[in-house]
Amino acid sequence: MESERIVKAKRIGWINRILLTLFFIGTPSFVHADISNILLKFYPYVTAQEEYNTNILLSPNRDKLDDWITTVTPGLRFADLHAGRHGIDLDVSGGYTYYKDNHDFSYWNALGRLNAWYAVTPRLTFRLTDYLVRSDAARENVYSSNLLYDAQGNYIGDTEPDQYLLSTIRGVQAIYTRNVVEPSVQYRFGRENLASLLYRNNIYRNENPLFEDSTEHTINPVLNYWFDIKNGIRLDYRLTFGDFETSPDLVSHEAGGRYTHRLDPKLSFFGEYTFKRYDFERPGVDYDVHTPSLGVEYKFSLTLTGTAQGGYFWKLADDDSTTRGPYFRLSLIQIGQKTSYALIGEGGYTEDYFTSQNLGFAKYYRAYGTVNHRLTQRLSFQVTGSMERPWYSNGQKDWIWDARVSASYLLSRWVTVSLEGGHREAHSNVEGLGYSEYSGIFRITVARPGYQSGMTGGPALY
Repeated sequence: MESERIVKAKRIGWINRILLTLFFIGTPSFVHADISNILLKFYPYVTAQEEYNTNILLSPNRDKLDDWITTVTPGLRFADLHAGRHGIDLDVSGGYTYYKDNHDFSYWNALGRLNAWYAVTPRLTFRLTDYLVRSDAARENVYSSNLLYDAQGNYIGDTEPDQYLLSTIRGVQAIYTRNVVEPSVQYRFGRENLASLLYRNNIYRNENPLFEDSTEHTINPVLNYWFDIKNGIRLDYRLTFGDFETSPDLVSHEAGGRYTHRLDPKLSFFGEYTFKRYDFERPGVDYDVHTPSLGVEYKFSLTLTGTAQGGYFWKLADDDSTTRGPYFRLSLIQIGQKTSYALIGEGGYTEDYFTSQNLGFAKYYRAYGTVNHRLTQRLSFQVTGSMERPWYSNGQKDWIWDARVSASYLLSRWVTVSLEGGHREAHSNVEGLGYSEYSGIFRITVARPGYQSGMTGGPALY
């Protein structure tokens, strides 16, 4: 018996030694595999571009400054997506913008975008988006986001890219930084039923004292509920606190409701009503906006959707002034593998807050179109044009035109080159506010194969 115990003990000892040996041999392999998998999700890149611009400050024609602008921007993207579970898409870049003739305008730029989400259960999802930019662009891009995501939260398209805020920095350079953070939670309790809650922190800081800083805090709950397959409602509320450096601070309430009736899977009719209340600190003037409307949506195919919406708006200010007019939106949007386009016409009003000028309420009309076509696997083209017609409360009226055409070619697995040409001009009934600008850009990007730019995330800001 004693000898059997000794033999058994020796056998167990050898088994333990073998297991320990395999553990210490295998662990580095697993660690190495994990590290390798993580490293494969990083996509480093560097972009260099040369731009010639005929009016870098969007000054009146008599005061125009032209220049050659060189920008070198290294960046890093990290993408880790797990369908139905969680995902993170992070793209950060920063570099130096050099003005050949106006050296004092040179500055360090930055751009960062984050879209992260986690599904606690198939019904409950948390999302965090962040947008950071440091730039001196005279017209700031809209942090937008009429964006499209698939069921797993992956970004698959943008219905209106390359749009700009109405505020314009004319005649001087103004370097600004904007950071927008949006945590949100969404709960699905049916095929199309969901409740969501979003918080937005929007910080704008301008280094030029001619333009004011601002901070926005917004809370936005939303409820989508379908009584049956044909009848549904959407209830939306926004509470916003605005803190401005010089303009009166504000508290605003926006409540909206939409009832939709589907005649069939392709054709839907809807009625919508939106109420807004803006309360300003003195000497600001408070006002309400009422906007009832009716609309129709038709899905021509899985990728092509058309919408027509029309109504009327009333702005009723506490100083007894009234602004009113027709409200409409017409859109035709195609999101395809080879060809995507958006054709949009809209009118009514817009509100410009948390920007360089904080222009406030304005009557507004806009026509916009963009076409993106992938001719081959390597070559793609994009054409974009827009026309804007704002009327401001101070009597100023503008026409703003913008047209751009670009081509992108995949030179090799690592290298992409692109060319872009653009023209922008504005006409105003106020002397000294008009401008005209032409620009041409050559850009080259070296990136690890698999990198895809254009990740932008988050619910709509403007």
